[in-house]
Amino acid sequence: MMREWTILGAGALGCTFAALLTEQKRPVSLMLSDRRRRHFHPAFEFIALNERRRLVSPHYRFAEQAADIECLLVMTKAYQVLPALGSLRGLSREVPVILLHNGMGIAEDVAKLLPHNPLLAGVTSHGALREGNSQVRHTGKGETWLGPVNEKGKSFSHLTKPLASALGHAGWSEDILSLQRRKLAINAVINPLTACHNIYNGQLSEPRFADVVEQLSQEVHTVLSALGETETLEQYRRRLNSVIELTATNYSSMHQDLAHGRPTEIDYITGYLLKHAGELPVPVCQQLYQEVKKHEGQV
Repeated sequence: MMREWTILGAGALGCTFAALLTEQKRPVSLMLSDRRRRHFHPAFEFIALNERRRLVSPHYRFAEQAADIECLLVMTKAYQVLPALGSLRGLSREVPVILLHNGMGIAEDVAKLLPHNPLLAGVTSHGALREGNSQVRHTGKGETWLGPVNEKGKSFSHLTKPLASALGHAGWSEDILSLQRRKLAINAVINPLTACHNIYNGQLSEPRFADVVEQLSQEVHTVLSALGETETLEQYRRRLNSVIELTATNYSSMHQDLAHGRPTEIDYITGYLLKHAGELPVPVCQQLYQEVKKHEGQV
């Protein structure tokens, strides 16, 4: 029987995944938080990469219906993951839980919260933007990778197949931690810099940012290398420049969060690096962390 995908987190990317899965006739439900119970739209308009528009009417669920979940894709903001999962009463121990959020440092806590569930983590480079209350735009196509976080998660590589048909690509990696670190390495430069300077991603290639990008990427690379990352500084910088170029006209998620007065995921991106830096000097990371916190009104 075809497994239903329940997406926890009805943000731009969660809605985009829902739209792409429903296009492949996959059963999908979007799980909404309690505060959205009274005012959610039964359908949202999805604007595809080719500008084609269509209305998507997913099935909606709320926390008390957790017993009906067959496969859970967690796409909330990083700081919402634990409270959202903690509110799911009656979630079966057999349900695979896939963490597909920005940043790192949460999987360990989820493993304690759900010790019996198959646990997977993922990274995706798809881009999406909410353009109105009930309008979502797919802004970029990319790769998606899943991999096991615990022993039970290793039996779920077959989940990449339906995702691949919907997203254009989905692969399996036994070393998902390395892929998460590589994504974090990109986010730790692009997100805080674009958020603090109120710019598009592409503006980071302007000469005025050359020094800070160079120093920041050096710091990020040093910390991640100490954690076991094998990518050379040169390879990393090439990849970083390529992402800046490919997403030149996009705003980063952290930029959007600050612009809309929402909390950011800085604690799980730059904060993760600061937590693991030990004795390594990371002054630019430190400064950007403080600056984003200040913008958030937390300092």
